[in-house]
Amino acid sequence: MVNLSEWQQHGKFEQLNGQHIFTRIGGNPAAPALLLIHGFPSASWDWEGMWQQLIEHYYVITLDMLGFGLSDKPKNNEYLISQQADIFQTLLAKLGVNEYHILAHDYGDTVAQELLARQVSRDSKIHINSVCLLNGGLFPETHKPVLIQTLLLSPIGAFVAKRITKPKFAANLQHIFGPSTQPTPVVIDTLWQLLTHNDGIAVIHKLITYMTQRKQHRERWVGALVNSPVPVKLIAGALDPISGQHMIDRYCQLIPNANVTTMPTLGHYPQVEDAHTITTAYIEFRDSINKPLGM
Repeated sequence: MVNLSEWQQHGKFEQLNGQHIFTRIGGNPAAPALLLIHGFPSASWDWEGMWQQLIEHYYVITLDMLGFGLSDKPKNNEYLISQQADIFQTLLAKLGVNEYHILAHDYGDTVAQELLARQVSRDSKIHINSVCLLNGGLFPETHKPVLIQTLLLSPIGAFVAKRITKPKFAANLQHIFGPSTQPTPVVIDTLWQLLTHNDGIAVIHKLITYMTQRKQHRERWVGALVNSPVPVKLIAGALDPISGQHMIDRYCQLIPNANVTTMPTLGHYPQVEDAHTITTAYIEFRDSINKPLGM
């Protein structure tokens, strides 16, 4: 497992839309571009277990979103999903990427839905070729937040945030991972370090407003999946109490010709719990959409 200092050494900070954003890029720039979008409340380090294998196939681009990880965490920001999408598009444009694929998780799924919605409505000049989603609240009606998330979203959110401790954080992680794929001490330490970097606890109650935004923009974001002009894949851990089997079932109800791979023993962080299996499933998806017709 790559530790955080090594992960940071291989990345760099970019000024994107007026913000100091940590970015990590790898692979051959001539290969198909793959954008990795992390979840809440972690950062791009979530992808470290998949990184080496992915860069052998793709030009891999990721960053710590505003308010997350090693990036800026301004206290006076609204943290809109649309703002996060704008930052990704700015980075892609800066890199000269005209078309790309998306692999996203959790909060990142919602950012991916916004980017896809822009393509559906033809508001984007950069073309998405495929989308793969891991566990996340794709449908607000099936999202089951844990207690701490509900409290952070409440009027006492800032008060609650100040009382988050590492043992409480670890307990929440253990609750949402699969029983047989529990987070190691290194995973807990690293995710806690990323959360608390740049006084991140002070903005976590603002980041959590993505749950409200999902309800406000449900028609746009769910519609992007239903009406997607490109292949969409769901790879999800069934044992996730937040967005597990119940979300998978809803996905199969709503999405035409749903392409789903269920991971029966995994929880909310499939790419951390079993990076190799998730990488294999993702590459299989990409290979399947690249096959010529008739094969």
